[in-house]
Amino acid sequence: MKRLVVAITGASGAMYGIRLLQWLRESTQVETHLMISDAGVLSMHYELDMKRKDVEALADVVHSVRDVGACVASGSFQSEGMIIAPCSMKTLGSVAHGLSDNLISRAADVMLKERRRLVLMVRETPFNLAHLRNMTSVTEMGGIIYPPLPALYQKPQSIEDMVDHTTGRVLDLFGIQQTLAPQWQGIKLQRAES
Repeated sequence: MKRLVVAITGASGAMYGIRLLQWLRESTQVETHLMISDAGVLSMHYELDMKRKDVEALADVVHSVRDVGACVASGSFQSEGMIIAPCSMKTLGSVAHGLSDNLISRAADVMLKERRRLVLMVRETPFNLAHLRNMTSVTEMGGIIYPPLPALYQKPQSIEDMVDHTTGRVLDLFGIQQTLAPQWQGIKLQRAES
């Protein structure tokens, strides 16, 4: 079974991390290791009226962000990689500068040093120069910056459709089979009747 590390931080968009966990729980393809920052708990409560325990129940293993001695803090812990969904600018900055000041940024640092896939679903707008430089730094180290921008060509009918499409595309980056985002089949142009 594949392992995937998932972190939820305090940026807006807790729904992305939660939907990711829900789908992975249903699929049974992947063992999930979850960390939620204190600010992430606030966002989940405010945006979705969810409690920490409700979200933690979706993961196979839960780690405290303060437990820097957890298994995910070591390169010897084998995993497919890590997704931070959503990723706050604070966490982005910590990862970009290798601070390892909590288990989320330490686990992300491990992914970079072990050359494993690290995806940061950064959530802020507009970006300032510090944000852009931090994103460039993480990209240069091998991380993937994946802002959760909606793909309107799929003609979403709801917020859930948009979240599912983005979540599915992120899972594609890890080679995890999913049914949330259908493959693009191309545009079939038809002549308009005049």
